[in-house]
Order: sequence, then C-alpha cells, then structure tokens
Amino acid sequence: MRAFFALLLLSFGLNALADDGTLRIGSKRFTEGYILSELVTQTAAPHVKVEHRQGLGNTAIVLAALKNGSIDLYPEYVGTIDQEILQNKKPATLDEMRRALATMGLGLAVPLGFNNTYALAVRGDADLQSLSDLARHPELRFGLSHEFIGRADGWPGLAQRYGLAQQPRGLDHGIAYEALAAKQVDVIDIYSTDAKIARYHLKVLRDDRAYFPRYDAMLLYRLDTPARFPRAWQAIAALEGKITERDMIAMNAAAELAGQPFAAVAKNWLMKGNQTAAAQKPARASFVDVLFGDDLARLTGQHVLLVVLSVLLACVAGIPLGVLAALQPRLRQPVLAFTGVLQTVPSLALLAMLIPLLGTIGTVPALVALFVYALLPIVRNTCTGILGVAPGLRQAALALGLTPRQRLWHVDLPLALPIILAGVKTAAVMSVGTATIAAFIGAGGYGERITTGLALNDNATMLAGAIPAAALALLTQLLFELLERRFTNRQGATRKV
Repeated sequence: MRAFFALLLLSFGLNALADDGTLRIGSKRFTEGYILSELVTQTAAPHVKVEHRQGLGNTAIVLAALKNGSIDLYPEYVGTIDQEILQNKKPATLDEMRRALATMGLGLAVPLGFNNTYALAVRGDADLQSLSDLARHPELRFGLSHEFIGRADGWPGLAQRYGLAQQPRGLDHGIAYEALAAKQVDVIDIYSTDAKIARYHLKVLRDDRAYFPRYDAMLLYRLDTPARFPRAWQAIAALEGKITERDMIAMNAAAELAGQPFAAVAKNWLMKGNQTAAAQKPARASFVDVLFGDDLARLTGQHVLLVVLSVLLACVAGIPLGVLAALQPRLRQPVLAFTGVLQTVPSLALLAMLIPLLGTIGTVPALVALFVYALLPIVRNTCTGILGVAPGLRQAALALGLTPRQRLWHVDLPLALPIILAGVKTAAVMSVGTATIAAFIGAGGYGERITTGLALNDNATMLAGAIPAAALALLTQLLFELLERRFTNRQGATRKV
C-alpha cells in the first residue's frame, strides 16, 4: 500500500502548489459549456495565465472541483444553482442564492445575457403541443439525458407535476437528436439554445404548468477569484449581457453543424465585436486533420504518463501483495477478493468518489483510479506464479542453506517472472483503454477527444481519440511480448549453461 500513500502525498503536494497565479476555468461536458468557458478563457487570457479544464462532467463533478479549488469559476445556470445545487423547494431570488452560496465560499455574477432553459421536444409531425399532452400518450418512448433523469429540477419533479407514468431511457445528450430522428425514441430533453432544434425540425412542447425555472447563464466562482485576478475579472465582467440567445444558438451551430473547434467559435465571436457568428461557415475538418491535429503530441504524452505511472505504482503495491497471498494461505482469498471487488467499481463512480476524497481533479484521482484497476491482474498473476514453482526446487534451495527470503529472491520470483510479466502486460493494456476516462476530470489523454466527440456527436473526433488509444494498446502489447521473448531466451540460455 506504499504506492497508495505516495499518491496521497502527491495529491497534497499538488494542492499546495495549486495557487500558482493561474486562473483555472472549468466547463461541463456539453457543447455550450465548452463554448462559454472558451469565451471566458480567451477574454481573461491577455491579463493572466489561464487554463481551461474542459469537459469535467456533470454538475456534481464540476461543483466539487470548484469547491476544492481545482478550478476558480465555470459557467452555470440560475435554475441549476437554485434547484440542483442549493436544492431550494421554492424559487429563490439572486440575492438569496448569493447568500446561500457565500456559506460555501462561492459567488454568482456576470449574467451573460441569455436564458437556456430545459424543454422537451418531439418530432415536428407529432400531434402534441404541450407537456400536458404527454400524459395522454403512455406509449411514447422517452430518451432523456442521464443528468436530467437524476436532477432535482429534471425528470422526477416533471413527472410528478404533469402526471407522467412513462419510464425514461437514459441517453447521452449528444446523440439524442439522431435517436429521435431515427424514431428510436419519441421525446427527448433539450436546451432551448440547441442548434439542432431547427435542423431536425423539432417541436418544442409548451411548459403549460410552468415547471421549468429560468436558466439564465452566469458565472459561478470562488469568492477569492476577483481579488486574486483583478484585471482578468474586470475583463470577464465586461461580458455581462453581451451574449444574446441568437448568438448562443449560432455559436452552438458553428460547433455542432459546421464542425468548428470550440476555441475557434469563441474567437470568432470575440473578434467580430460581439456580433453573431452565424455567417461563419468554414469547411468541417477532415478525419486525417483531426487525427493528426496539433494536440496529438500533448494528448499522447498525457495518456502515456497516466498509463506508465499507474502501472508502475500497481507493480510496487501488487507484486508484494501477490507474494503475500501466495506465502500466507490464510490471507490468499481475502487479498484476491479485495482486489477483485475494487475491479468491479464503475470507473466514473470511482472518479466521482475520489474527487472529494483527494480534494482535487486531474492527474491525481485519475492515477488512483487506474492504479486500482491495474492491481488485480498483477496480484493474481504474482500469486499464481509463486504457487506454480515446483516444490522440489524450493526444497533444494532450502537444502543448499538459503533462507526463505533468499529463496524468494533467487528462486521463486525469477521462476515466476514470466507469469508476473503477463499480469503486468494485461494491466498495462487495460490501463491504456481505461485511461480515456481521465478526460472526464480534466486529466487529458485521448479521452479528451472522445468526450468532445460525444458532446458534438462527431464520429470523426471520437475516432480520432479511439484509434490512437487502440494503437497505443497494440504497441504496449508488442513491447511486452518482445520483453517476454527476450527474457525467455535469456532464461533458456542460462539453463543450457
């Protein structure tokens, strides 16, 4: 367990260095969240060192990052703050929200100028007009985003208000429109500034019982942010009221329909003197351009670093645990069962738990998660390899006067090494794939492209992240096979001598 404690010490060290004069801006994992955060990032960039931590996930994860100081601010919506974060039973005023947020060390400011409310939509030919009509059609299939299904201001309250008995199916927001157009579902949740509403000729159902509150876009920030970054904050505050609903729809369209990068969309809007970006219609980048984009080297370095460090730490902890399990029969089943149970914890759930536990987002919780998932094959193969050593060889070693420790180092571990290496290889290959989840908490890697592709429903971008990850997994497999072959040849030569 030394590796685990080393990770904890590392996390505390990183937290201590967190206030390095960098303004850290977070964003949720959907198109508008990326764009708004890019607007804020580029607005602040001339005045301070700034870092955009993209696509951190849902409200709970981004809020946890804000509270623990991993980010300094992010765009949020008033309705979400009121009902999801503060969990108010009745709508609160802005002043009431600010007072409640202040107890958490947070503030709310800079209304950006538009309301992006939740709504439900159906195909344009559906004989429905309002949300009340849904109750009269129990056969309708609901495909709702996972966050909306679980939100306090989402499906539970909506179903109660309108008497809806349908059971919704969880669906990623990025692919909901295509699922609706393909008639795989009949009702989806949307944001009122989504660009695809018009493209797919959808009908937005009227909220005739006034369930949804206003979702005015504002900035949720740590209270010390304006004092720490006064010039940057003054520039950011100038965005107040500048973004219209039409602007936001146009920017979402530029990203989702025209294929512009989020940073380019934000830059175009800022350079046009806060005018709409609707006139910008550049050609969508080809798959090859996306695959070999400028970020490939950075993402590869991040991905390799995560895999190498997590597997090394898993070896440091897993090999001794495997030896212990092999030499102590009473501990064998508990050790293997414990590492097996760790393997069953869902990756996103583990990351969500690690963020408040470690007090940070990014590399540290990602390393801990990958370390946990790499343990089982290393522990199991080490135990199997030690147990597979012939009893006669052990007896011969003792007869030669070797102590149990000497026998372990000079007989058991060398003979078990091929099996141990096979376990390390399995852990490394698994870690290459699992490391893509690191992007959900700002640790980078190829998963950054995959999450962006999911937000945009852009297959080219998703493949541009998945293909390098697959190639790296194959390369890892090849390197370990070469290592195993070299070791086997060396062992064979030693035996002949």
